[in-house]
Amino acid sequence: MIVSKFGGSSLADAGQFRKVRDIIHADRSRRYVVPSAPGKRYGADIKVTDMLYGCYDTAVKHGDYVAEFSHIKSRYDEIIRDLGLSLSLEADYTQIIADFAAGKGVDYAASRGEYLNGKILAAFLGYDFIDPAECVFFTFDGTVDAKLTQATLGARLSQTSAAVIPGFYGALPGGVVKTFSRGGSDFTGSIVAMACKAELYENWTDVPGFLVADPRIVENPAVIDVITYQELRELSYMGATVLHESAIFPVREARIPIQIKNTNDPEAKGTLIVPATE
Repeated sequence: MIVSKFGGSSLADAGQFRKVRDIIHADRSRRYVVPSAPGKRYGADIKVTDMLYGCYDTAVKHGDYVAEFSHIKSRYDEIIRDLGLSLSLEADYTQIIADFAAGKGVDYAASRGEYLNGKILAAFLGYDFIDPAECVFFTFDGTVDAKLTQATLGARLSQTSAAVIPGFYGALPGGVVKTFSRGGSDFTGSIVAMACKAELYENWTDVPGFLVADPRIVENPAVIDVITYQELRELSYMGATVLHESAIFPVREARIPIQIKNTNDPEAKGTLIVPATE
């Protein structure tokens, strides 16, 4: 069983969605998928999460947030149209606009990027959709309630053979949506992998893996084939940002290996992160 997490650049537009579908369908073991919100399509583009932050800020200041939200809506509708899906998110858009007006919170606003992208990806893959607000839980102090999350999410996953679980958010007691901080979707993927006792956690991004040197300093550095969790921690301290060590604590504890892969070059080996090397 494999859990596959895809970053924002991997799901920025319909073309990237097709790459993700081909990757998922190439291996039947890829049963649970964790998507981020759409990232940049080109250099000067804006990530959907940043658009949502801006839109909610406009709502709080009583500006024309509905007009601002229309640009976000267009991003998703373009993906749906280009994929040829019959899916409609109009009811979700209406609810989000109403929730912005009601001041539901900046975490809720930011989480809608993953939520909407997850719905599209689930429809495109033919997988079930699981809302993490119903099975990823935080305590009142903002830390993950690991015991409750593992029990609830594990039970939910056991009821489906294949599902999309959006990254980046869960819920506080009482159901208020809360987002993770740094490496949010990576953390969700890690939690899902532990809950379903996956044999591998794949983290798909737009880089070939961890490199032996900073590419801004060294030209064409080689990719590291295998590293340990301890070495990952050391790389994180030195500024490596492919995968933050703290975001994968659950799989490290469960001794589940992580494979860093490039969505745009799926045949490349990538970097395998393991508990220890012999």
